[in-house]
Parts: sequence; C-alpha cells; structure tokens
Amino acid sequence: MTAFDPIKDPDANLDYQWSWAAWLAEGETITDVTWIVPGGIDSHDEAHTDATATIWLIGGDAGQSYDITCRITTNQGRTDDRTRTIYVRER
Repeated sequence: MTAFDPIKDPDANLDYQWSWAAWLAEGETITDVTWIVPGGIDSHDEAHTDATATIWLIGGDAGQSYDITCRITTNQGRTDDRTRTIYVRER
C-alpha cells in the first residue's frame, strides 16, 4: 500500500504500513516489531524493513473503529509505539 487509508471495508484484506524513517537516527534500523490488535479485527501477516513495519488486516465490523499499535525495537535498543485508528465502513 502506498498511502495509509484509515477506512477499510469489512470484506477487505489490506496491508497497512507504518514508516519510521523520520524517527530513526542515522544508522538505526528496526530489529523487532510487535503489533497490538484489538478483538474484532484480525491480522494475518506482518513484515518489516530497516525503516518500515507492515501488517495485513482482515475483517472488522462495519461502523466500528480499531486502534492498531505498532511497537518497534531498534538496533540501538530504543523502543517506541505508534497507534493508528482503522475505521471499518461499507464501501
């Protein structure tokens, strides 16, 4: 996915990417990613590069919103979280 679209159809199976490039220090890379996904929406695949983290989401109930948290750890031992809200709507 090239742009983060926070609106998802309940039947859609989509990837959502968090870019950490602006936050990472020179030479710092992501070494581990943990996703916090609430009940009611499911994840089935995850990936990361040196500066991004990606999760695949499926399901969710129309009219509901879900806060998805991406927690990274870097090669310099830093850890941080970013949370985004996914809005499930019929399209």
